[in-house]
Amino acid sequence: MVLIRTEGWKEVKVVAVSEVSVQDASERERDAARPSRRDADALVTLRGHSYQAGLWDADTFAPYQYAEGLRRGLDHCGQVTSTNDGAPWIERVTRLNFPAVPQIIDWSHAAQHLWTVAHAVHGEHTPAAQRWAETQLDALWHGHVAEVVQTLDRLPLEHALYPPLVQQAPDYFRTRQKQMQYEDFRAKGWPIGSGVVESAANTVVHHRLKRPGRGWKREYAQAMLAALCELHSHRFERAWQA
Repeated sequence: MVLIRTEGWKEVKVVAVSEVSVQDASERERDAARPSRRDADALVTLRGHSYQAGLWDADTFAPYQYAEGLRRGLDHCGQVTSTNDGAPWIERVTRLNFPAVPQIIDWSHAAQHLWTVAHAVHGEHTPAAQRWAETQLDALWHGHVAEVVQTLDRLPLEHALYPPLVQQAPDYFRTRQKQMQYEDFRAKGWPIGSGVVESAANTVVHHRLKRPGRGWKREYAQAMLAALCELHSHRFERAWQA
């Protein structure tokens, strides 16, 4: 979000492109004090990030996403995936630009949906909520999305007191089963987290444009976003010379 003086707070859309490297599970170091579901998996690392960001609507964002993909040579890569939060506009634009690219729902977003349901049905931070959520997360982690959908369908989530996210949870998972085959994605060494984009909101945008008391004119904010993207993509000197 960026504060535009004449318009108020506006959303910045960001695309991040990264290289992926995979370290075999037998070679990775594990934190014995903090066991997790990921312990048996290969270590997937993202590096070489580049960005495009702007005060755009979805259709204006689309060509920038496409251009950045071509700039990074995605049309010559053996495998490309897109991990995002499942927003309909992101799915639509990415399918338009890169129709053959598998789209993956960010694991943290999917997990947060289940925790929200657990707290609504079983109470905030109760043992029952913990047990229910962990059971569903285990099923989701191993690619059993249909089981999660069936469990959600059996719950009376239409209750008027529940927020829309809870009421819509069965359909959220039902319509995104193809994008939540996490066991298959992990076996292929594909990233299942959108942390690079989430981090870009802070490192590329907020650190410069969202300081206390800061307000921008739209054209200056857009110019600064363009410069920041080139800077954090390690292309600033070339862009400045051009």
